[in-house]
Amino acid sequence: MTEQKKKDAVFTSQLQDNTETLDGILEFSTDLLRREFVIHADSNRHGICYLTDGLVSNTDIQLILKTLLLYGQAINGNWQQSLDSFEQIKQQLMVNCSIRTVTKLDDGINGILSGETLVLLDGYAEGLLITTKAWESRSITEPATDTVVRGPRDGFTENIRTNTSLVRKRIKDPQFRLEAMVVGNKTRTDINIAYMKGTVKDGLVEEVRQRLQKIDIDGVLESGYIEELIEDAPLSVFSTIASTERPDKVASALLEGRVAIFVDNTPFVLLLPTFFWQFFQASDDYYSRYWVGSFFRIVRYIAFLISLMLPSLYVMLVSFHQEMIPSMLAFTIASGREVVPFPVLVEAIMMELAFELMREAGLRMPKPVGQAVSIVGSLIIGQAAVQAGLVSPFMVIVVAVTGIASFAIPNYSASIAIRLLRFPLLIASGMLGLLGFAAVFFMVVIHALSIRSFGESYLAPAAPFRPSDQKDIVLRFPWWSIKRPPSFSKEQRRQGKNTMPKPSGGQSGGPERG
Repeated sequence: MTEQKKKDAVFTSQLQDNTETLDGILEFSTDLLRREFVIHADSNRHGICYLTDGLVSNTDIQLILKTLLLYGQAINGNWQQSLDSFEQIKQQLMVNCSIRTVTKLDDGINGILSGETLVLLDGYAEGLLITTKAWESRSITEPATDTVVRGPRDGFTENIRTNTSLVRKRIKDPQFRLEAMVVGNKTRTDINIAYMKGTVKDGLVEEVRQRLQKIDIDGVLESGYIEELIEDAPLSVFSTIASTERPDKVASALLEGRVAIFVDNTPFVLLLPTFFWQFFQASDDYYSRYWVGSFFRIVRYIAFLISLMLPSLYVMLVSFHQEMIPSMLAFTIASGREVVPFPVLVEAIMMELAFELMREAGLRMPKPVGQAVSIVGSLIIGQAAVQAGLVSPFMVIVVAVTGIASFAIPNYSASIAIRLLRFPLLIASGMLGLLGFAAVFFMVVIHALSIRSFGESYLAPAAPFRPSDQKDIVLRFPWWSIKRPPSFSKEQRRQGKNTMPKPSGGQSGGPERG
Protein backbone atom coordinates (compact mmCIF):
# COMPACT_ATOMS: atom_id res chain seq x y z
CA MET A 1 0.00 0.00 0.00
CA THR A 2 1.44 3.39 -1.02
CA GLU A 3 1.78 6.23 1.48
CA GLN A 4 -1.05 8.22 -0.08
CA LYS A 5 -3.41 5.23 -0.17
CA LYS A 6 -2.57 4.42 3.45
CA LYS A 7 -3.45 7.97 4.51
CA ASP A 8 -6.76 7.85 2.65
CA ALA A 9 -7.75 4.32 3.72
CA VAL A 10 -10.69 3.98 6.12
CA PHE A 11 -11.96 1.26 8.41
CA THR A 12 -14.70 -1.09 7.20
CA SER A 13 -17.45 -2.83 9.15
CA GLN A 14 -15.68 -6.18 8.67
CA LEU A 15 -13.30 -6.83 11.53
CA GLN A 16 -11.30 -9.38 9.56
CA ASP A 17 -10.61 -6.90 6.75
CA ASN A 18 -9.46 -4.25 9.25
CA THR A 19 -7.23 -6.76 11.03
CA GLU A 20 -5.59 -7.98 7.82
CA THR A 21 -4.92 -4.40 6.71
CA LEU A 22 -3.37 -3.39 10.04
CA ASP A 23 -1.28 -6.58 10.24
CA GLY A 24 0.00 -5.96 6.72
CA ILE A 25 1.12 -2.43 7.59
CA LEU A 26 2.52 -3.06 11.08
CA GLU A 27 3.83 -6.57 10.20
CA PHE A 28 5.72 -8.26 13.04
CA SER A 29 7.31 -6.26 15.83
CA THR A 30 7.95 -7.52 19.33
CA ASP A 31 6.49 -4.50 21.09
CA LEU A 32 3.32 -4.24 18.96
CA LEU A 33 0.67 -6.39 20.63
CA ARG A 34 -2.83 -7.42 19.62
CA ARG A 35 -5.49 -8.94 21.87
CA GLU A 36 -8.47 -10.69 20.32
CA PHE A 37 -11.62 -11.30 22.35
CA VAL A 38 -15.25 -12.42 21.99
CA ILE A 39 -17.46 -9.64 23.19
CA HIS A 40 -20.87 -11.29 22.67
CA ALA A 41 -21.03 -15.06 22.19
CA ASP A 42 -24.71 -15.27 21.20
CA SER A 43 -24.29 -13.05 18.16
CA ASN A 44 -20.68 -14.21 17.59
CA ARG A 45 -19.45 -10.64 18.00
CA HIS A 46 -15.64 -10.39 18.04
CA GLY A 47 -13.28 -7.56 18.85
CA ILE A 48 -9.58 -6.81 18.86
CA CYS A 49 -7.32 -4.19 20.44
CA TYR A 50 -3.89 -3.03 19.27
CA LEU A 51 -1.32 -1.47 21.59
CA THR A 52 2.41 -0.81 21.94
CA ASP A 53 4.02 -2.57 24.86
CA GLY A 54 6.00 -0.21 27.08
CA LEU A 55 3.95 2.85 26.11
CA VAL A 56 0.65 1.87 27.73
CA SER A 57 -0.73 1.20 31.20
CA ASN A 58 -1.62 -2.46 31.70
CA THR A 59 -4.13 -1.45 34.36
CA ASP A 60 -6.06 0.73 31.89
CA ILE A 61 -6.02 -2.04 29.27
CA GLN A 62 -7.41 -4.57 31.72
CA LEU A 63 -10.18 -2.15 32.75
CA ILE A 64 -11.20 -1.56 29.12
CA LEU A 65 -11.35 -5.26 28.27
CA LYS A 66 -13.09 -6.13 31.52
CA THR A 67 -15.79 -3.52 30.89
CA LEU A 68 -16.48 -4.74 27.35
CA LEU A 69 -16.48 -8.44 28.27
CA LEU A 70 -18.70 -8.04 31.33
CA TYR A 71 -21.20 -5.94 29.39
CA GLY A 72 -21.23 -8.47 26.56
CA GLN A 73 -22.02 -11.25 29.00
CA ALA A 74 -24.70 -9.23 30.81
CA ILE A 75 -26.89 -8.21 27.88
CA ASN A 76 -29.53 -10.41 26.36
CA GLY A 77 -30.43 -10.40 22.73
CA ASN A 78 -28.54 -8.80 19.90
CA TRP A 79 -25.45 -6.69 20.63
CA GLN A 80 -26.07 -4.35 17.72
CA GLN A 81 -29.56 -3.54 19.00
CA SER A 82 -28.19 -2.76 22.44
CA LEU A 83 -25.38 -0.45 21.30
CA ASP A 84 -25.71 0.55 17.66
CA SER A 85 -22.86 3.07 17.49
CA PHE A 86 -19.39 3.67 18.85
CA GLU A 87 -20.63 6.92 20.29
CA GLN A 88 -22.94 4.97 22.61
CA ILE A 89 -20.11 2.64 23.57
CA LYS A 90 -17.92 5.62 24.36
CA GLN A 91 -20.58 7.32 26.43
CA GLN A 92 -21.97 4.31 28.31
CA LEU A 93 -19.06 1.91 28.75
CA MET A 94 -15.75 3.76 28.71
CA VAL A 95 -14.54 5.41 31.92
CA ASN A 96 -11.35 6.88 30.43
CA CYS A 97 -11.30 10.67 30.15
CA SER A 98 -9.63 10.88 26.73
CA ILE A 99 -11.44 8.84 24.07
CA ARG A 100 -12.05 9.54 20.40
CA THR A 101 -13.47 7.68 17.43
CA VAL A 102 -11.44 7.43 14.23
CA THR A 103 -12.48 6.39 10.77
CA LYS A 104 -9.11 6.69 8.99
CA LEU A 105 -6.59 3.90 9.14
CA ASP A 106 -3.68 6.35 9.40
CA ASP A 107 -5.14 7.98 12.52
CA GLY A 108 -5.48 4.59 14.18
CA ILE A 109 -1.86 3.63 13.41
CA ASN A 110 -0.53 6.94 14.69
CA GLY A 111 -2.52 6.45 17.88
CA ILE A 112 -1.14 2.94 18.43
CA LEU A 113 2.44 4.12 17.99
CA SER A 114 1.85 7.09 20.33
CA GLY A 115 0.76 5.03 23.33
CA GLU A 116 -2.98 4.88 22.69
CA THR A 117 -5.02 1.69 22.47
CA LEU A 118 -7.05 1.03 19.33
CA VAL A 119 -10.24 -1.00 19.87
CA LEU A 120 -11.99 -2.48 16.81
CA LEU A 121 -15.31 -4.30 16.98
CA ASP A 122 -16.99 -6.40 14.34
CA GLY A 123 -19.82 -4.58 12.63
CA TYR A 124 -18.51 -1.03 13.18
CA ALA A 125 -16.76 0.93 10.40
CA GLU A 126 -14.68 2.93 12.87
CA GLY A 127 -12.20 2.46 15.68
CA LEU A 128 -12.02 3.66 19.23
CA LEU A 129 -8.75 5.31 20.31
CA ILE A 130 -8.37 5.35 24.09
CA THR A 131 -5.55 7.24 25.79
CA THR A 132 -3.66 4.70 27.90
CA LYS A 133 -0.23 6.34 27.78
CA ALA A 134 2.10 5.37 30.59
CA TRP A 135 5.85 5.05 30.06
CA GLU A 136 8.95 5.36 32.17
CA SER A 137 10.28 8.89 32.48
CA ARG A 138 12.97 10.76 34.36
CA SER A 139 11.90 12.31 37.63
CA ILE A 140 11.86 16.08 38.08
CA THR A 141 15.33 17.27 39.09
CA GLU A 142 17.29 20.51 39.20
CA PRO A 143 18.20 21.83 35.72
CA ALA A 144 21.73 21.02 34.61
CA THR A 145 22.30 24.22 32.61
CA ASP A 146 20.26 26.95 34.37
CA THR A 147 21.46 26.59 37.95
CA VAL A 148 20.59 29.24 40.54
CA VAL A 149 21.66 30.13 44.06
CA ARG A 150 18.18 31.21 45.09
CA GLY A 151 15.04 30.04 43.36
CA PRO A 152 13.01 26.95 42.44
CA ARG A 153 14.93 23.70 41.97
CA ASP A 154 12.54 21.91 39.62
CA GLY A 155 13.38 21.53 35.95
CA PHE A 156 11.76 20.20 32.82
CA THR A 157 11.94 16.52 31.85
CA GLU A 158 11.56 14.67 28.56
CA ASN A 159 7.79 14.28 29.05
CA ILE A 160 5.84 17.09 27.39
CA ARG A 161 2.81 16.78 29.66
CA THR A 162 4.96 16.91 32.78
CA ASN A 163 6.59 20.08 31.43
CA THR A 164 3.32 21.84 30.67
CA SER A 165 1.99 20.91 34.11
CA LEU A 166 5.02 22.55 35.78
CA VAL A 167 4.12 25.83 34.05
CA ARG A 168 0.40 25.40 34.69
CA LYS A 169 1.19 25.03 38.39
CA ARG A 170 2.70 28.52 38.32
CA ILE A 171 0.11 30.27 36.14
CA LYS A 172 -3.38 29.55 37.47
CA ASP A 173 -5.11 31.82 34.99
CA PRO A 174 -7.86 30.79 32.54
CA GLN A 175 -6.16 32.89 29.85
CA PHE A 176 -3.22 30.45 29.77
CA ARG A 177 -3.57 28.53 26.50
CA LEU A 178 -1.96 25.37 25.10
CA GLU A 179 -2.31 24.32 21.45
CA ALA A 180 -1.26 20.86 20.25
CA MET A 181 0.50 20.04 16.99
CA VAL A 182 2.36 17.06 15.51
CA VAL A 183 5.60 17.59 13.55
CA GLY A 184 7.75 14.99 11.83
CA ASN A 185 6.52 12.61 9.13
CA LYS A 186 8.01 9.55 10.81
CA THR A 187 8.58 10.52 14.45
CA ARG A 188 5.17 12.24 14.82
CA THR A 189 6.57 14.39 17.62
CA ASP A 190 4.06 16.14 19.86
CA ILE A 191 4.46 19.92 20.13
CA ASN A 192 2.54 22.36 22.34
CA ILE A 193 2.35 26.12 21.77
CA ALA A 194 1.85 28.01 25.04
CA TYR A 195 0.79 31.65 25.40
CA MET A 196 -1.33 34.02 27.48
CA LYS A 197 -4.43 35.09 25.62
CA GLY A 198 -4.94 38.84 25.93
CA THR A 199 -1.26 39.36 26.75
CA VAL A 200 0.48 38.05 23.64
CA LYS A 201 0.77 40.45 20.71
CA ASP A 202 -1.78 40.12 17.89
CA GLY A 203 -0.51 37.89 15.11
CA LEU A 204 2.42 36.36 17.02
CA VAL A 205 0.72 33.05 17.78
CA GLU A 206 -0.55 32.78 14.21
CA GLU A 207 2.98 33.44 12.90
CA VAL A 208 4.40 30.70 15.13
CA ARG A 209 1.63 28.34 14.06
CA GLN A 210 2.27 28.96 10.36
CA ARG A 211 6.02 28.44 10.65
CA LEU A 212 5.51 25.15 12.48
CA GLN A 213 2.98 23.95 9.91
CA LYS A 214 5.48 24.60 7.10
CA ILE A 215 7.99 22.16 8.60
CA ASP A 216 8.32 19.10 6.36
CA ILE A 217 10.92 16.76 7.82
CA ASP A 218 11.13 13.04 8.59
CA GLY A 219 11.91 13.40 12.27
CA VAL A 220 12.11 15.88 15.14
CA LEU A 221 14.18 14.43 17.98
CA GLU A 222 14.88 17.59 19.98
CA SER A 223 13.75 21.20 20.16
CA GLY A 224 16.94 22.23 18.34
CA TYR A 225 15.38 20.87 15.13
CA ILE A 226 12.41 23.21 15.56
CA GLU A 227 14.62 26.16 16.48
CA GLU A 228 16.67 25.81 13.30
CA LEU A 229 13.61 25.42 11.09
CA ILE A 230 11.61 28.45 12.29
CA GLU A 231 14.23 31.07 13.24
CA ASP A 232 14.43 34.43 11.45
CA ALA A 233 18.19 34.48 10.73
CA PRO A 234 19.26 30.92 9.82
CA LEU A 235 22.70 32.06 8.61
CA SER A 236 23.50 34.17 11.66
CA VAL A 237 25.76 33.12 14.50
CA PHE A 238 23.32 34.77 16.92
CA SER A 239 20.42 32.71 18.21
CA THR A 240 17.06 34.46 17.74
CA ILE A 241 15.20 31.85 19.81
CA ALA A 242 16.05 31.22 23.45
CA SER A 243 15.82 27.84 25.19
CA THR A 244 15.57 26.99 28.86
CA GLU A 245 15.10 24.09 31.26
CA ARG A 246 13.47 26.22 33.95
CA PRO A 247 9.64 26.34 34.37
CA ASP A 248 9.87 29.69 36.22
CA LYS A 249 11.62 31.26 33.23
CA VAL A 250 8.91 30.02 30.89
CA ALA A 251 6.17 31.31 33.20
CA SER A 252 7.86 34.71 33.39
CA ALA A 253 8.19 34.88 29.60
CA LEU A 254 4.52 34.01 29.10
CA LEU A 255 3.44 36.73 31.52
CA GLU A 256 5.46 39.23 29.45
CA GLY A 257 3.62 38.27 26.26
CA ARG A 258 6.05 35.78 24.76
CA VAL A 259 5.27 32.38 23.27
CA ALA A 260 6.74 29.07 24.46
CA ILE A 261 7.12 25.93 22.35
CA PHE A 262 7.17 22.60 24.21
CA VAL A 263 8.62 19.65 22.29
CA ASP A 264 8.19 16.07 23.46
CA ASN A 265 11.32 14.05 24.39
CA THR A 266 13.40 17.07 25.41
CA PRO A 267 13.68 19.18 28.57
CA PHE A 268 14.48 22.35 26.58
CA VAL A 269 11.56 24.71 25.90
CA LEU A 270 11.84 27.42 23.23
CA LEU A 271 10.93 31.06 23.99
CA LEU A 272 10.18 33.73 21.40
CA PRO A 273 10.58 36.48 20.48
CA THR A 274 14.09 36.69 21.90
CA PHE A 275 16.30 39.72 22.44
CA PHE A 276 20.08 39.85 22.75
CA TRP A 277 19.99 41.26 26.29
CA GLN A 278 18.01 38.33 27.63
CA PHE A 279 21.04 36.07 27.34
CA PHE A 280 22.68 38.00 30.20
CA GLN A 281 19.72 37.77 32.54
CA ALA A 282 19.68 35.03 35.16
CA SER A 283 16.85 33.90 37.40
CA ASP A 284 18.88 34.97 40.44
CA ASP A 285 18.51 38.60 39.33
CA TYR A 286 14.81 38.55 40.12
CA TYR A 287 14.91 36.47 43.31
CA SER A 288 17.57 38.62 44.97
CA ARG A 289 17.26 42.29 45.90
CA TYR A 290 17.61 44.64 42.97
CA TRP A 291 21.02 45.98 44.08
CA VAL A 292 22.45 42.45 44.04
CA GLY A 293 20.80 41.55 40.75
CA SER A 294 22.01 44.75 39.06
CA PHE A 295 25.59 44.27 40.30
CA PHE A 296 25.94 40.72 38.97
CA ARG A 297 24.29 41.68 35.70
CA ILE A 298 26.95 44.38 35.22
CA VAL A 299 29.58 41.74 36.00
CA ARG A 300 28.16 39.57 33.21
CA TYR A 301 28.29 42.42 30.70
CA ILE A 302 31.92 43.02 31.64
CA ALA A 303 32.57 39.28 31.23
CA PHE A 304 30.96 39.48 27.78
CA LEU A 305 33.29 42.29 26.68
CA ILE A 306 36.33 40.47 28.07
CA SER A 307 35.39 37.19 26.42
CA LEU A 308 34.80 38.84 23.05
CA MET A 309 37.58 41.44 22.89
CA LEU A 310 40.47 40.69 25.25
CA PRO A 311 42.53 38.36 22.97
CA SER A 312 41.98 40.68 19.99
CA LEU A 313 43.01 43.78 21.95
CA TYR A 314 46.13 42.06 23.25
CA VAL A 315 47.19 40.88 19.78
CA MET A 316 46.40 44.30 18.28
CA LEU A 317 48.43 46.22 20.87
CA VAL A 318 51.44 43.90 20.83
CA SER A 319 51.59 43.62 17.03
CA PHE A 320 50.77 47.17 15.86
CA HIS A 321 50.26 49.66 18.67
CA GLN A 322 53.04 49.15 21.21
CA GLU A 323 53.05 52.88 21.94
CA MET A 324 49.67 52.50 23.64
CA ILE A 325 51.15 50.09 26.23
CA PRO A 326 52.83 51.57 29.33
CA SER A 327 56.63 51.29 29.05
CA MET A 328 57.23 48.96 32.01
CA LEU A 329 54.42 46.66 30.89
CA ALA A 330 55.72 46.69 27.30
CA PHE A 331 59.21 45.64 28.50
CA THR A 332 57.69 42.81 30.56
CA ILE A 333 55.66 41.55 27.61
CA ALA A 334 58.69 41.78 25.29
CA SER A 335 60.90 39.83 27.70
CA GLY A 336 58.27 37.08 27.93
CA ARG A 337 58.05 36.86 24.13
CA GLU A 338 61.79 36.89 23.60
CA VAL A 339 62.04 33.11 23.11
CA VAL A 340 58.65 32.55 21.44
CA PRO A 341 59.22 31.53 17.77
CA PHE A 342 55.70 32.40 16.54
CA PRO A 343 54.02 35.71 15.75
CA VAL A 344 51.59 36.83 18.44
CA LEU A 345 48.58 36.09 16.18
CA VAL A 346 49.64 32.48 15.63
CA GLU A 347 50.39 32.16 19.32
CA ALA A 348 46.91 33.42 20.24
CA ILE A 349 45.11 31.14 17.77
CA MET A 350 47.08 28.13 19.02
CA MET A 351 46.19 28.84 22.65
CA GLU A 352 42.53 29.54 21.88
CA LEU A 353 42.20 26.29 19.94
CA ALA A 354 43.96 24.38 22.72
CA PHE A 355 41.60 25.86 25.31
CA GLU A 356 38.53 24.99 23.20
CA LEU A 357 39.90 21.47 22.72
CA MET A 358 40.31 20.94 26.47
CA ARG A 359 36.87 22.41 27.18
CA GLU A 360 35.23 20.08 24.65
CA ALA A 361 37.17 17.08 25.96
CA GLY A 362 36.09 17.85 29.53
CA LEU A 363 32.48 18.17 28.39
CA ARG A 364 32.42 14.81 26.55
CA MET A 365 34.26 12.77 29.15
CA PRO A 366 32.45 11.04 32.05
CA LYS A 367 31.29 13.65 34.56
CA PRO A 368 33.40 12.48 37.56
CA VAL A 369 36.66 12.89 35.64
CA GLY A 370 35.75 15.47 32.98
CA GLN A 371 36.24 18.62 35.06
CA ALA A 372 39.40 17.33 36.73
CA VAL A 373 40.99 16.39 33.40
CA SER A 374 40.15 19.73 31.76
CA ILE A 375 41.46 21.81 34.70
CA VAL A 376 44.61 19.75 35.27
CA GLY A 377 45.22 19.53 31.52
CA SER A 378 44.99 23.32 31.18
CA LEU A 379 47.45 23.90 34.00
CA ILE A 380 49.96 21.31 32.84
CA ILE A 381 49.83 22.19 29.15
CA GLY A 382 50.00 25.93 29.85
CA GLN A 383 52.98 25.57 32.18
CA ALA A 384 54.77 23.20 29.82
CA ALA A 385 54.17 25.48 26.82
CA VAL A 386 55.65 28.47 28.69
CA GLN A 387 58.70 26.50 29.83
CA ALA A 388 59.24 25.16 26.30
CA GLY A 389 59.13 28.68 24.88
CA LEU A 390 56.13 28.02 22.64
CA VAL A 391 53.94 30.72 24.22
CA SER A 392 54.49 33.69 26.48
CA PRO A 393 53.21 33.89 30.07
CA PHE A 394 51.05 36.91 29.19
CA MET A 395 49.27 34.94 26.46
CA VAL A 396 48.42 32.17 28.91
CA ILE A 397 46.95 34.75 31.29
CA VAL A 398 44.92 36.42 28.51
CA VAL A 399 43.46 33.12 27.25
CA ALA A 400 42.71 31.91 30.79
CA VAL A 401 40.90 35.13 31.74
CA THR A 402 38.98 35.02 28.46
CA GLY A 403 37.88 31.44 29.09
CA ILE A 404 36.77 32.17 32.64
CA ALA A 405 34.80 35.22 31.46
CA SER A 406 32.92 33.11 28.89
CA PHE A 407 31.70 30.82 31.69
CA ALA A 408 30.06 33.80 33.43
CA ILE A 409 27.49 34.17 30.63
CA PRO A 410 24.33 32.34 31.79
CA ASN A 411 23.08 31.22 28.37
CA TYR A 412 25.06 28.49 26.61
CA SER A 413 24.00 29.46 23.06
CA ALA A 414 25.12 33.07 23.65
CA SER A 415 28.44 31.82 25.01
CA ILE A 416 28.94 29.72 21.86
CA ALA A 417 28.21 32.73 19.63
CA ILE A 418 30.78 34.85 21.47
CA ARG A 419 33.40 32.11 21.23
CA LEU A 420 32.84 31.88 17.47
CA LEU A 421 32.99 35.65 16.93
CA ARG A 422 36.24 35.84 18.88
CA PHE A 423 38.20 34.23 16.02
CA PRO A 424 37.36 36.66 13.15
CA LEU A 425 38.02 39.56 15.54
CA LEU A 426 41.32 37.99 16.51
CA ILE A 427 42.44 37.40 12.93
CA ALA A 428 41.44 40.92 11.80
CA SER A 429 43.28 42.48 14.75
CA GLY A 430 46.42 40.45 14.08
CA MET A 431 46.48 41.34 10.38
CA LEU A 432 45.24 44.95 10.27
CA GLY A 433 45.50 46.22 13.83
CA LEU A 434 42.95 48.72 15.12
CA LEU A 435 41.48 49.21 11.66
CA GLY A 436 40.73 45.50 11.26
CA PHE A 437 39.35 45.20 14.78
CA ALA A 438 37.02 48.19 14.29
CA ALA A 439 35.86 46.99 10.86
CA VAL A 440 34.90 43.48 12.04
CA PHE A 441 33.38 44.76 15.28
CA PHE A 442 31.10 47.22 13.48
CA MET A 443 30.16 44.57 10.94
CA VAL A 444 28.99 42.39 13.83
CA VAL A 445 27.03 45.29 15.35
CA ILE A 446 25.38 46.16 12.02
CA HIS A 447 24.49 42.51 11.51
CA ALA A 448 22.91 42.33 14.97
CA LEU A 449 20.93 45.50 14.23
CA SER A 450 19.51 43.94 11.06
CA ILE A 451 18.22 40.77 12.76
CA ARG A 452 14.62 40.37 13.81
CA SER A 453 13.00 37.77 16.03
CA PHE A 454 9.38 37.15 15.06
CA GLY A 455 8.79 40.76 14.10
CA GLU A 456 10.81 42.34 16.91
CA SER A 457 14.24 43.97 16.58
CA TYR A 458 16.94 41.71 18.05
CA LEU A 459 18.60 44.58 19.95
CA ALA A 460 15.37 46.11 21.26
CA PRO A 461 14.73 47.99 23.48
CA ALA A 462 18.19 49.54 22.97
CA ALA A 463 17.78 49.79 19.19
CA PRO A 464 15.17 51.07 18.60
CA PHE A 465 15.38 52.82 21.93
CA ARG A 466 12.33 52.38 24.16
CA PRO A 467 12.59 54.43 27.36
CA SER A 468 9.83 52.51 29.14
CA ASP A 469 11.69 49.19 28.73
CA GLN A 470 15.07 50.28 30.13
CA LYS A 471 14.31 49.11 33.67
CA ASP A 472 15.34 45.52 33.00
CA ILE A 473 18.22 45.67 30.51
CA VAL A 474 21.58 46.61 32.04
CA LEU A 475 20.22 47.24 35.52
CA ARG A 476 17.39 45.43 37.26
CA PHE A 477 15.13 48.05 38.75
CA PRO A 478 13.06 47.16 41.85
CA TRP A 479 9.75 45.43 41.25
CA TRP A 480 7.69 48.30 42.64
CA SER A 481 9.11 50.64 39.97
CA ILE A 482 8.24 48.40 36.98
CA LYS A 483 4.63 49.40 36.37
CA ARG A 484 4.24 48.18 32.78
CA PRO A 485 5.21 45.00 30.92
CA PRO A 486 7.49 45.20 27.83
CA SER A 487 6.25 47.24 24.88
CA PHE A 488 5.56 44.19 22.68
CA SER A 489 2.98 42.94 25.20
CA LYS A 490 -0.72 43.83 24.90
CA GLU A 491 -1.00 44.24 28.65
CA GLN A 492 -1.06 47.86 29.79
CA ARG A 493 -0.48 47.28 33.50
CA ARG A 494 1.84 44.96 35.38
CA GLN A 495 1.02 46.02 38.91
CA GLY A 496 -1.01 48.62 40.76
CA LYS A 497 0.01 52.06 41.90
CA ASN A 498 1.70 52.88 45.20
CA THR A 499 3.36 49.47 45.50
CA MET A 500 6.62 50.83 46.91
CA PRO A 501 6.91 49.57 50.49
CA LYS A 502 6.98 52.22 53.20
CA PRO A 503 7.51 52.09 56.94
CA SER A 504 4.43 52.18 59.11
CA GLY A 505 3.10 55.62 60.07
CA GLY A 506 2.99 54.81 63.80
CA GLN A 507 5.93 55.45 66.11
CA SER A 508 7.55 52.38 67.49
CA GLY A 509 8.76 52.32 71.03
CA GLY A 510 9.91 50.03 73.78
CA PRO A 511 7.73 48.58 76.48
CA GLU A 512 6.20 51.00 78.93
CA ARG A 513 8.01 51.36 82.20
CA GLY A 514 6.18 51.69 85.49
